[in-house]
Amino acid sequence: MTQPTLSDEIALRIGLAARALPDTDIARLLRVLANAVGLPPTAANLDTLTVKDLKQAANGDLGEIDSASLKEALARLKGQGNTDIEPAPEPESYSDGELPNSIRVACASNGGELLDGHFGSCQRFLVYQVSADSYKLIDCRDIDPTAGELQDDKNSYRASLIADCQVLYVASIGGPAAAKVVKRDIHPIKRPQMGNAREHIAELSRTLAAKTPPWLAKIMGTATEDRVHFERSAEEA
Repeated sequence: MTQPTLSDEIALRIGLAARALPDTDIARLLRVLANAVGLPPTAANLDTLTVKDLKQAANGDLGEIDSASLKEALARLKGQGNTDIEPAPEPESYSDGELPNSIRVACASNGGELLDGHFGSCQRFLVYQVSADSYKLIDCRDIDPTAGELQDDKNSYRASLIADCQVLYVASIGGPAAAKVVKRDIHPIKRPQMGNAREHIAELSRTLAAKTPPWLAKIMGTATEDRVHFERSAEEA
């Protein structure tokens, strides 16, 4: 007997829900749904789902994902999620070397100029050049979901998009994904409070203008003796 197939509407819901979950592709979510409501998922049985169901199904495969992401995914599964993605802001004019002693920072984003994305499911990376005196949004790099799904390791694909950055700001990131990022000499920093990306970048710029942490000074190429001087000054403060 031929297995019934997903309707276009349900397939879209599942695809959008998978995007809302860090380190989760459609195949993984379908395995959870198969255990929770059976296959094929229908609008009627998806309406019965709860966050608890998603956490416990398939031996707790999604159990470690934060509740906010699960709630967003559940809303999309029920056709209630917001499917509109706010356009990315326009990058500012920038030339290499324009901001001396600066670093390049990627922010995981789902829309506008927000820092609200999980590494494995964000829609794009906002890329800023940041110095102690100034900062600029120099690029917006959209995630190609097709390219990500076709690769064996979508974490590597996403890390490759920000390979020229030294720092990554992200709402959350799993251990395997963080390892891929660190392997490319990118320092991941969780910002679970999320919010406007430019405000986080402005805060970083102020930090650089005050007392640059040794790990950031190293990234920026500060001489070893100057970094040691900073560490001693910090200890004496």
